[in-house]
Amino acid sequence: MITMLVTYAGDEKTPFDRDYWIDVHFPLVRESWERYGLVSAGGFFPQGDGAGLIAVGVVTFRDEAAMEAALNSPETARVMADVGIVTAVKPRRSIATPL
Repeated sequence: MITMLVTYAGDEKTPFDRDYWIDVHFPLVRESWERYGLVSAGGFFPQGDGAGLIAVGVVTFRDEAAMEAALNSPETARVMADVGIVTAVKPRRSIATPL
């Protein structure tokens, strides 16, 4: 499996619709990418000062090929457009692979 971490930088004043992100955006992600090998998708909000992060999405795929297929799919445009409803912050992606 391969995990994509999607991070959003900001502070307590940065607009971010937490309820929409959890209740609407992640179901859209699952609906859009399950057919390509998505295993799970969810998110959390760092406690304390968050080291400059206001939210972290954890999106796990069957393998790297599944992740690439999902990211290059036509559905990705809808997923990315939906981020704009959550926040104006541009998310950053990083990849975590198991040892």
